[in-house]
Amino acid sequence: MKIIAYGIRDDEKPYLDKWSEENPDVEVASTGELLDESTVEQAKGADGVVTYQQKPYTAAVLDKLGEYGIKYLSLRNVGVDNIDADAAKRNGIQVTNVPAYSPEAIAEFTVTQLMRLLRRTNTFDRKEANGDLRWAPDIAEELNQLTVGVYATGRIGRAAMRIYKGFGAKVIAYDIFHNPELEKEGVYVDTPEELYAQSDVLSIHAPATKENEHMLNDDAFSKMKDGVYILNPARGTLVDTDALIRALDSGKVAGAALDVYENEVGIFNTDFGSFDKIPDERLKGLMKRENVLVSPHIAFYTKRAVRNMVYFAMDANKSLISTGKSDKLVKL
Repeated sequence: MKIIAYGIRDDEKPYLDKWSEENPDVEVASTGELLDESTVEQAKGADGVVTYQQKPYTAAVLDKLGEYGIKYLSLRNVGVDNIDADAAKRNGIQVTNVPAYSPEAIAEFTVTQLMRLLRRTNTFDRKEANGDLRWAPDIAEELNQLTVGVYATGRIGRAAMRIYKGFGAKVIAYDIFHNPELEKEGVYVDTPEELYAQSDVLSIHAPATKENEHMLNDDAFSKMKDGVYILNPARGTLVDTDALIRALDSGKVAGAALDVYENEVGIFNTDFGSFDKIPDERLKGLMKRENVLVSPHIAFYTKRAVRNMVYFAMDANKSLISTGKSDKLVKL
């Protein structure tokens, strides 16, 4: 049995090596390169492919995997929106993901960024760097006095809700699918518009779909409270960036923490050498704002999460090859 793992980073390599030691019946090949038209040939002779990337899994790539007789593709991440579903089906390729590598990691980071916004740490850091140690006028808000609206109550959303409640905040939620336990608590509102109208903080934890692209647009912002805080650790396409900028300029949005960005591919996780060389003026404009926190898609990035992403994906791929089954299969 042979599995090739694409896009293996230095921080993932020790976990992949450990998994390989624990599974001596599997030949493991790995590369730091991503899976695309220029690298897919490296998969020839493998029984399964494990990968993680933000760029698309194109029809050309999936057709090649099918040509090589490879029917098993295991992602080390959650999102499958970058897979050409028609091509995967056409080639009989089964896909698994890692639906929960560490919901707590993303939830903790999201709340951390909110606390930074509320306590104005970005402003104070900049003031102190210039020798200004005065308090005023940068007075803070307290989370225990606010209503947090959680959009989507999957594993990450529920983990975030537990933390918000621990701070004493009032928590409400919206989701198409209601969690039975949360339903008993009575936290759900019936529509996104109700969530927008009642929330001092909007915490987004939804996957990206065609239906919810730019769900936070001018119309959505107009339905929110003045001075709302926006937290997006989920997917960049959920937020219309230009609409967010207009809402920040008008004061409708008091602050935003963005761990994702709709044009992040090729920008995040890249060292440009200096701020000026970042090739996205709109992103740089957001980064310059004291009331906006931009982070390069790092909410997931903990030792536990990285280990789980490697182990869960490799286990899933081995299971598919051995039995044709996995509890992490994705319906495309």
